[in-house]
Amino acid sequence: MNDFHPFGWYAAKISPHLPKKAFQPVKSRLFGGLAYVGLVIAGILAVSLFHLHPVWNLLISVVLGFSFAALGFLGHEILHGTVVRTPWLRDLLGAIAFWPLCTGPKLWRKWHNASHHVHTQHEEKDPDAWPSMEKLAKSRLLSWVYRIPFPIRAFFSFSSLSVMFTLHSVRMLFYFFHDFRWKNRAVVLFQFFLPWATWLGLLWLVGWEKWLFAFLLPLLVANTIVMSYIATNHRLNPLVPVNDPLANSLSVTVPKWVDILHFHFSHHTEHHLFPAMSSKYYPLVKTYIKQMWPDRYHEMPMGKALAALWKTPRVYYEHNELIEPKQGHVYGTLGNGLNPDRIVHRELETEKQPRAAKKRAKTKKAAGQENL
Repeated sequence: MNDFHPFGWYAAKISPHLPKKAFQPVKSRLFGGLAYVGLVIAGILAVSLFHLHPVWNLLISVVLGFSFAALGFLGHEILHGTVVRTPWLRDLLGAIAFWPLCTGPKLWRKWHNASHHVHTQHEEKDPDAWPSMEKLAKSRLLSWVYRIPFPIRAFFSFSSLSVMFTLHSVRMLFYFFHDFRWKNRAVVLFQFFLPWATWLGLLWLVGWEKWLFAFLLPLLVANTIVMSYIATNHRLNPLVPVNDPLANSLSVTVPKWVDILHFHFSHHTEHHLFPAMSSKYYPLVKTYIKQMWPDRYHEMPMGKALAALWKTPRVYYEHNELIEPKQGHVYGTLGNGLNPDRIVHRELETEKQPRAAKKRAKTKKAAGQENL
């Protein structure tokens, strides 16, 4: 697929079919957030104040982790301005929602809203994009990592989902810190460290054992849930020269009850078409995308998307394919030959040999040496 269109092109065609209320903030989303905040407080108090059996503590940790993740999804929506529009209230509510994930609103809006959304799947400008062969060749660390056998690397890559959102947030703090004006840098640092101070304060109050169940395990669960979505948002899609959400984004399907509890975060293509729209209306947006561009829209069950991620490498080859550098195995991307039901690769060398020979022939012909 080479005929790319920016997200505004699609949005302009869908917008006339949507109700006016779809473009207004949906404050009622805060009731869901309030319920999750209540669960978090109740869960932490239960673990901290009572001497429960470890099995009960573990179950509470899972509920807390699910709640942490859901609050993160709501925070993402709030900081796009789809719940409230008043800047100070938006940032306050976003900070509360992202508190368990320890990500500040000012950093998030710079990293996610102003960079990732504006430059989605751009090799250099999207801070969430995976590297190409050219970037791999310039990095000693990446070159060393990609010498590790693919199955081992895939295992550790999936294991790291439990910590990756937290680690990437720290990386984004260093990545963008100098882009902020001096007067804003103190705010960014304050918003980043204050949540960590409260969680470490909880450790001091309740001790290691209870803190493990009250925060650390829930954080790992939340990271896994959040990154399971984020990993499937774009990593099977190509790098693109135009920010085309139907080319560079994937929506996944999950059980309806999960979708409701996760604030429709699964509708990622829809989100990139209308980032300032409440996700409440994304199922409606999906129906129009499927009517207008059924052959361009990418959607698959979450489990299938994760399985496809496991079976494919994360280095781009010529932008629209994925390559396993050590073995020279080349895989397609969505819209460029990737079949999630039957993932196969082609050998790079067998294809490059004729190209190289043809290139040498053209060079000789240009130099008048074809008969020498």
